[in-house]
Amino acid sequence: MEILRVVNLKKYFPILAGVFNRVVGWVRAVDNISFSVDERTTFAIAGESGCGKTTLAKTIVGIYEPTGGSIYFRGIDITRLKGKKAFEYRRRISIVFQDPISSLNPRKRIIDIVTAPLIIHKVKNVDKAEMATKMLELVGLDETFLYRYPHELSGGQRQRVAIARALILNPELVVLDEPTSALDVSVQAKILQLLKELQEKFKLTYILITHDLSVIKYMADKVAVMYAGKFVELASKDELFNNPLHPYTKALLASIPVITSEEKKYVSKFMTKLPGGEPPRLSNPPPGCRFHPRCPYAINGICNKVEPKLQEISKNHFVACHLYQKLIID
Repeated sequence: MEILRVVNLKKYFPILAGVFNRVVGWVRAVDNISFSVDERTTFAIAGESGCGKTTLAKTIVGIYEPTGGSIYFRGIDITRLKGKKAFEYRRRISIVFQDPISSLNPRKRIIDIVTAPLIIHKVKNVDKAEMATKMLELVGLDETFLYRYPHELSGGQRQRVAIARALILNPELVVLDEPTSALDVSVQAKILQLLKELQEKFKLTYILITHDLSVIKYMADKVAVMYAGKFVELASKDELFNNPLHPYTKALLASIPVITSEEKKYVSKFMTKLPGGEPPRLSNPPPGCRFHPRCPYAINGICNKVEPKLQEISKNHFVACHLYQKLIID
C-alpha cells in the first residue's frame, strides 16, 4: 500500500543581489520530481553531493516549504495543510540528520534531547525519564546515558540518540539523511543493522538519502538516482544494480572501489571511462539533458536541446535518457 506520493515537486531558492536584495535568479535544487513510496519499504535516493537530495528530504518533512507541486501522505496533500492540521501530520513523519554533532544541542542532556518532540507536540501524562530510558534501550543504550551531554558520547552513540529522538512519537515514515556518512566504517554496519531491526519491529517506512551505493545495496527496496535536481533513473534495487541504463547511473556504479577480480569485472562492464567535468550549478543548469556536457553517449542536437522525461522503459524501470526513448523533433 502506498504511504507517500510526491507529484511535480519543486524547491527553488532565490538568488538576491544589490542594495535592495532583488531576486536575480533561482537555485533549482529540486526541479519537478515525482515518485511514490510503499509502506514498510525503504526508498533510496542516490547521487553526488549538491544534487538536491537533502533539500528534497527536508521539503518532504516540512522543514522547507515547496515552491510547487504536491506531497500526498496517506492520500492527503500535506502541502495544503495549515496550522494545527499541518502540525498533527508532522508528528507522523520524522527525520534523522546526517551529522549527529550538529543535530544534537550540546547544552542539553540526552534525556531532554530525546524527549524534546514530546514537549513540542504537547504530549501529556508521560514520564520523561521512563520514556527516554525506553527509547534509549531500543537503540542499544542504557539509562546511564540519560544525564550525559552529546560531547561525552561517541559518534555512533550520538547517532543512536538521534534515532531514538526520531522514533519517540511513533512515526510512520522516517527520512534518513546520510545516517552513517559521519561515522567510522566499523560503526556504520551496526547503525544500519539497528535501522533494519527497528524497521521490522515498528513496521516503519524509510526514505534513505545517501551517496554510498553499498548502503543502498544493504538497505533499499527501490532506488532513485538524482542528478542536478532531477531524477534520471528509478527502479528496484536489483534491477538498478543488475541492469543500469542511464549513463550517470553507470558512472556511479563504475566508480565503486574494487578489490577482487569479480568486483573489477562487475564494474568494468558498465563504463570503461568515467565522465570528466563537474556537476552543473543548480542556478544555471545546461539546456536539454543536464548530464549531457559530461555524457560520453550524448547525441548532438537532441541531448543538448531537449530535456528527456522520466519514462518507463521496462516494467517498473524508469529512465530519463534519449538513448532509450523514441523522440521526434519537428
